[in-house]
Amino acid sequence: MASEPPTGELVLVAGATGGAGREIVRELLAGGYRVRAFVRDGVKARASFGDKVEYAVGDVRERATIDAALDGVDALISAVGGMGNDPGNGPEFVDFGGVRNMAEAAAAARLHQFVLVSSMGVTHEDNVLNQMFDDVLIWKFKGEQALRASGVPYTIIRPGGLVDEPGGQKFIFFSQGDNSDGKISRADLARVCVAALRSPDALNKTFEISSGNFAPARSFAESFAALAPDPEADSHDCPDQSCEPGDGLMRDSKGKK
Repeated sequence: MASEPPTGELVLVAGATGGAGREIVRELLAGGYRVRAFVRDGVKARASFGDKVEYAVGDVRERATIDAALDGVDALISAVGGMGNDPGNGPEFVDFGGVRNMAEAAAAARLHQFVLVSSMGVTHEDNVLNQMFDDVLIWKFKGEQALRASGVPYTIIRPGGLVDEPGGQKFIFFSQGDNSDGKISRADLARVCVAALRSPDALNKTFEISSGNFAPARSFAESFAALAPDPEADSHDCPDQSCEPGDGLMRDSKGKK
């Protein structure tokens, strides 16, 4: 069941100045939420949002800056992504290490919810994107595992290929199992992210979204309710010794590379 946002609820958006992040900020503001943008470049962020949002300057790779940014926050939405052309800012350190830092900080701060934008294809190690962008999908999946194991209530959204098109123009398909493909606009991704904050039925679930011209006539709330919850996360999904940023190794939950 969906609910209206509590008066004054504050949401931290990580990756707020990216393409998806900007749409998420706009959707949150339109939905009546207060927004705090967690960014590395405050000047760039202010050029995008002016005085409409609060700002917290920091880096997902630095836990202390996340803790400070979460002060007084109710929920967190992350749309961060590593840069393949910068080794220190690559997927290993952002899509995994940064997401793990945020998950642990969110759990410590007792946030109501952490909404993570991941990607379709994260469970397919042979995906061409891994070859092109430093194992980006493998590291995103490690980030998902860290969030599931953190104990914070979460929603993991795996969009298809992101495009710049108006939102609300196409139907949105919800699926599970990471066997889907397709595209979706950043604006529609933002709509789903914000709708998830209003729906208890979206908690502790992982799902894929794409868009098309034909789909069942379901509301977001009905779509969330129809999804299966994730199996209970185990701490061994991502123990420190099996997927530590910087060790250069990819291992599964049994310790294999």
